[in-house]
Amino acid sequence: MTMRKSNPYLALANSYLMDSPQPSSMNYWWNVGSLLGLCLVIQMVSGMFLAMHYSSNMELAFNSVEHMMRDVNGGWLMRYIHANGASFFFIAMYLHMGKALYYGSYKSPRVLVWSMGVMIFMLTMATAFMGYCTVYGQMSHWGATVMTNLLSAMPFIGSDLVPVMWGGFSVSNPTIQRFFALHFLLPFMLAALVIMHLMALHIHGSSNPVGMTGNLDRMPMHSYFMFKDLMTVFVFLLMFSLFVFFSPNTLGHPDNYIPGNPMVTPASMVPEWYLLPFYAMLRSMPDKLGGVMAMFAAMLMLLMLPMTDRSVMRGNTFKVLSKFSFYLFVFNFLLLGNLGQLHVEVPFIVLGQFATIYYFSYFTILVPVISTMENMLFYIGNK
Repeated sequence: MTMRKSNPYLALANSYLMDSPQPSSMNYWWNVGSLLGLCLVIQMVSGMFLAMHYSSNMELAFNSVEHMMRDVNGGWLMRYIHANGASFFFIAMYLHMGKALYYGSYKSPRVLVWSMGVMIFMLTMATAFMGYCTVYGQMSHWGATVMTNLLSAMPFIGSDLVPVMWGGFSVSNPTIQRFFALHFLLPFMLAALVIMHLMALHIHGSSNPVGMTGNLDRMPMHSYFMFKDLMTVFVFLLMFSLFVFFSPNTLGHPDNYIPGNPMVTPASMVPEWYLLPFYAMLRSMPDKLGGVMAMFAAMLMLLMLPMTDRSVMRGNTFKVLSKFSFYLFVFNFLLLGNLGQLHVEVPFIVLGQFATIYYFSYFTILVPVISTMENMLFYIGNK
């Protein structure tokens, strides 16, 4: 027996990376998972180097970032890799989740894999938000102020909870120090969740685009799929390098190059692009508590899919109605993202409300109704 199978540690790596049997019909959408692993490693390594030179004191935070950019050898590169890496992480994550929604990867027996993925998504959002606040530019300060103030909408304990989170009576030195401590700690929790995600996936293996069992034709992970993964890794690194070296500030906000000033409110409050769809839902609600509930429910709604999808067939590959509603959902999500950066005025308010209604309707009404209709058509067609 070869050493990669006899050694207990190498055997574990072998079972995941070399001999793992994968369905032969898997297409390039399945490669995004490996890109997410690469993104996490890039973020953790670049973040570790940035933490060596960063000061979490509120008076020094912005200047320490500028010091890294100007005075530390290669500091500008680490900063731009970390800042753009966050955006590319979310691009890959949204694509990965879109693939899972389209191909029905959330259905039994992979419900645990999906649930772990949703937890990873929510924890990544929290980590990214706290990282954005640690820069302590103008958008960082006001983003922290607005988002932490949302807790005051909670009945009974909300008004007492906000000062506890701030460590004072406004966003101040303890707030930034707490955010930095959590921003450094949460990626390690994220890495643990990713390992659990892979362990859950390893039990039943990957799904496939056809929506039927993959046991009929499988191939080992190495060298077929490892080489296929390398193709997308090269394309990803090329696109990532273009942004880092030639257009590093495109995905950021120019106001964050102004030091945080509690006395000057920005003309428009705009979070990072990957938070915009949920920010649009928050603003669409006329009531503060309703907005907070809508924003968090929008993420938790993803956990309902394994229950609301009644289809007897996995995925939308051969289902016309489900395809149509899915593409409408994607368009609606992009629309919400665009509305999140616009001013709160007519007609964007009403449009945001309709888009929010469709978002929730997709999970609670469209998916169960359309999947039931398609089941009926499937049974009629088989008679």
